[in-house]
Amino acid sequence: MTRVLITGAAGLIGRTTCRHFAEAGYATTALVLDDPGDLAADRVVVGSAADRDTVVAALEGADAVVHMAAIPAPELGTPDAVFAGNTAATFAVLDAAGERGVRHAVVASSINALGYRYGPQQPAHPEYLPLDEKLPTRAADPYSLSKVVDELTAQAMHRRHGMDVVALRFPMVGGFGDSAVGDDRLVGYLEKIAADPGHAAPDLWLYLETRDAARAAELALRPSRPGAHAVFVAAPENSTPYPTEQLLAAFHPDVPRTQTFAGREAPVDLTAARDLIGFTATRLAEVVPRDLPLH
Repeated sequence: MTRVLITGAAGLIGRTTCRHFAEAGYATTALVLDDPGDLAADRVVVGSAADRDTVVAALEGADAVVHMAAIPAPELGTPDAVFAGNTAATFAVLDAAGERGVRHAVVASSINALGYRYGPQQPAHPEYLPLDEKLPTRAADPYSLSKVVDELTAQAMHRRHGMDVVALRFPMVGGFGDSAVGDDRLVGYLEKIAADPGHAAPDLWLYLETRDAARAAELALRPSRPGAHAVFVAAPENSTPYPTEQLLAAFHPDVPRTQTFAGREAPVDLTAARDLIGFTATRLAEVVPRDLPLH
């Protein structure tokens, strides 16, 4: 792989992903709705990832695709725009790529493919813990449903074109304010959930630093076995100062568990991330561990 097409390259993860691939020695094409003028890409194509002609133009010379373009929450557009826009873009990008012989692709999925945060029944609890890729979805909102369909589209593209596709189920992604990233989204988030850990209970307190997300995207272009795969990627520790067992006792008390969690161990099975794509998050939040206050 020498040239990678990165869609949504001006977005939160996409911008850092562009920089990561460029620094790793890849030629990069950025597909964006608007060119901010400072992307780490040697080629920029402006247009919608849902427009087949635009995608075909952006694919020129590409032998791998990282598809990040999406409306990232249900409230950021009409239900039709969120669901139809996200799923149409994923189909257009992967199908056009497959028709042109691209056999390596990564798709930005989400923990919300499980449907907990935006579902109509709150509070939402998983069927069991730790989270893993076998859990059934409860998606009911247009964004979460679009992520489920994106993962099904990845499976179809493997059958249709022989394309290997990894759908990365990202949790909350952001930076710690490092100048190298220019993103401090996690700083305010960590403060918020330390004060109100219930806010992150639907997401099981999972997070991932932006540069780790970009590195996961590169590694996911070379899975250890062929196929279409959904993979959780997250930091191995929860995003609060509190022990995971105390958080679960407070917010998910009746959920069956197959293990206990030591310290702040994240309640997610990261085996697939490690074994399939060789990824382990390394950029972790600096917190002072303490007991969860009584609520």
